[in-house]
Amino acid sequence: MTNAPFLLDQQDAVVVISINDAPWNKMSVAFMDELEILVGRLAEDDSVRAVVITGEGDKNFSVGMDLKELPKVLKERGGRDGFYDQRKRVLGAIENMGKPWIATLFGYCLGGGLEIPLACHMRLAAEEGAQIGLPEMDLGAVPAWGGSARLPRVVGRTHAIDMILRGKKISGPEAYRIGLANEVWPLSELKAQAIKLAHELAAQPRLSVKTMLGCLVGCESKTLEEALADERAASLMCADSPDQQEGRRAFLEKRQPVFNQA
Repeated sequence: MTNAPFLLDQQDAVVVISINDAPWNKMSVAFMDELEILVGRLAEDDSVRAVVITGEGDKNFSVGMDLKELPKVLKERGGRDGFYDQRKRVLGAIENMGKPWIATLFGYCLGGGLEIPLACHMRLAAEEGAQIGLPEMDLGAVPAWGGSARLPRVVGRTHAIDMILRGKKISGPEAYRIGLANEVWPLSELKAQAIKLAHELAAQPRLSVKTMLGCLVGCESKTLEEALADERAASLMCADSPDQQEGRRAFLEKRQPVFNQA
């Protein structure tokens, strides 16, 4: 559907979500409502093992929320708490799904257009043209979709303070330098490389990926003993699983393992 808030493309075990409002790819109310439903479906669908979220076209990932909708949304949702609660639910569900999400950072990635990628597990940035930031200060506001909570965990407090208080927009190479992006690619290759990475992750043992994401997401707030206990629990869950047995056989037979057969 050309007027759908996002487009879906499933390629084997990988789902690609494209925000469908080119060239700006604003995050409308309909987009967030539909995304919440989709995230629930993806969490339950065992055929899906990795997700890419991108924007339609080659201009911008997303400029964030359509601010013209805000007064109407606040009235319909009973004020700011209901509005914020939905964003917290959706981004938390992405982060804690147990399936890797990869975001593409190109063109404008602003406000919610950075906060959704921050809830993803990996981010690939364009080598040229990206403007990535949380510019809410320029509007007399502050990040409200978890940006000030997640950005310091990704890039450290020093970089987060600099970006947020100055409303600073950074490039793809700068995002890579400070740890916000995992890789940098020419814009012409960015989406293809994100999908390639998603297929690589989807080929990894499903249970191992799920348990490791459970250990790694939020590990910054755990004590060492808590983190070690989580790792022990993950190891016990994976012990003698079909994929672990396949991995051992493949090692002994000097071949590449083929996971996720069961």
